[in-house]
Amino acid sequence: MNTQFVSNSQAEDRTNAVAGRRQLRRRGRVVVATVAAALMVASCSVFTSGDDNAQDGQSASQDAPTAPSFAVDSPTALSDADPSGVAAAQHFFPADAGDNDPSSEQLMVAGAEQADQYAAAQTAVNAGAPMMIIPDGADGEEAKAKIKELAPKEVIAWGLDLSADPALADTDIDFQVGGAQEGDSAEDAEATEGDAANVNAAPTSMAELAALEGPNDGQDGMPQVLVGPGTNVAQVATARAAGAPVQVLAAADPRATSESMAAIAEGNAVALGAGFGTQEEFDAQVKLAANGELPGGGGLVFPGRRMVALYGHPSGAALGVMGEQNPEEAVKLAQDYANQYQELTDYPVVPAFEIIATVASDAPGGDGDYSNESDPDELRPYVDAITEAGGYAFLDLQPGRARLLDQAKMYEDLLKHPNVGLALDPEWKIGPDEVPMTNVGHVEAEEVNEVTEWLAQLVRDNELPQKGVILHQFQLQMLRDRDQIRTDHPELSFILHADGHGDAGQKLDTWNAMREGLSPDFFMAWKNFIDEDTPMFDPTQTYGVNPRPWFVSYQ
Repeated sequence: MNTQFVSNSQAEDRTNAVAGRRQLRRRGRVVVATVAAALMVASCSVFTSGDDNAQDGQSASQDAPTAPSFAVDSPTALSDADPSGVAAAQHFFPADAGDNDPSSEQLMVAGAEQADQYAAAQTAVNAGAPMMIIPDGADGEEAKAKIKELAPKEVIAWGLDLSADPALADTDIDFQVGGAQEGDSAEDAEATEGDAANVNAAPTSMAELAALEGPNDGQDGMPQVLVGPGTNVAQVATARAAGAPVQVLAAADPRATSESMAAIAEGNAVALGAGFGTQEEFDAQVKLAANGELPGGGGLVFPGRRMVALYGHPSGAALGVMGEQNPEEAVKLAQDYANQYQELTDYPVVPAFEIIATVASDAPGGDGDYSNESDPDELRPYVDAITEAGGYAFLDLQPGRARLLDQAKMYEDLLKHPNVGLALDPEWKIGPDEVPMTNVGHVEAEEVNEVTEWLAQLVRDNELPQKGVILHQFQLQMLRDRDQIRTDHPELSFILHADGHGDAGQKLDTWNAMREGLSPDFFMAWKNFIDEDTPMFDPTQTYGVNPRPWFVSYQ
């Protein structure tokens, strides 16, 4: 399929219709720019969406050139650090388009102020033209050099005047300043503001920017653009100006939502933002996205859902609330707890179990490791029950003197379930001369890394969705070299469970102490102790903790 090139006359008619047929294009002030750039990207193959509708119900004139359909051979990451947004501009609006080079071309630019950036973004989308940001310092000088590569005929700037800039003095570019300027008459300023309102309200967030409508919308073969945290305004504005639908994600990962996973599955997607990493790292995420979704949608443990869990062991109430009832009744109780949290968040709240798989003991036992390992078949009914309810299970290891990896491998078959993760409890990891329950244990980062590397490989080998890994901690010494724990496994979601008990002040002090110096790769988890907390937080108080916990358990 071919997308359509919009001629200058067509663009002018369309813009005038939207803006009340008023032209307000003067040097130093532009409200709505003329659509003067068509989307042209060469590729080896052409992806078509099957949508044959002409853009805005119009057809191009016989004399207007046509541009090839936008196409990508596979999901593409424009994710290198790009403070100016030039990579997106070059990708969606390449300067060298051969015979199809537009007869005129515009570029919107803005300085460092956010308000200027959103104003420029609004006009870029309205005009169907790319956008760049001119940062301060060396990045700004580099961005100015890139303007020459884009070869626009006209640059309209917000928050800065480039007309006398030495870096751009040897160009034939027509420089203008966007927005109402000092010296404009009151009538001009009022007309500027009124026409801007007629076209689109100025966005103030990425979500609002992604929702703006532009003249290039509805073209065939446009990629879905995935926007993660750290993506700048110019990148998103350029994608929308080209007519590409934009999904704003809470995480820079194609597994973030069901919709982003569907876009990846179709093979026609572009990721924007440094958080997606290199193309190689993004390709690894794309491969993992094929492994299916988790309860609540999407393929990431967090964000995308929150969990409320019961903690315990099938043997009974002595080891936690989960074991006070049979699996079906425990699922009902977990769901009841989850329902109390649902009205407090827009994310789906998923019921969960944290099942103690190995129980630390003050006696050495037959193998001398001071840990009683449950038979996997004893745990399976609880795993099956929470699975059938659309929930999630974590298997908790209290290793005594055993190696965590040795214990984890005992539950490999259960961990092959897509909704079963692992929890490591350093409190119960003791040295050769120690006994559980006489002192609080600790785990070295090396041992944690040994387990998570094995678990990540298990995910890859069995084509599983991302797995959650909980690390329990309520004393700093429990994870003494925590900064050495590797969190660079996209197969795993790392969760720090700050599970101290006591009164509100004690719990919050523990929470804040555990967060200090913590890698941003960790999601925070909170435990409500039914008997030991004085008093136990209710759901509103629990979700009032800053930052809001992603995982809440009851013991």
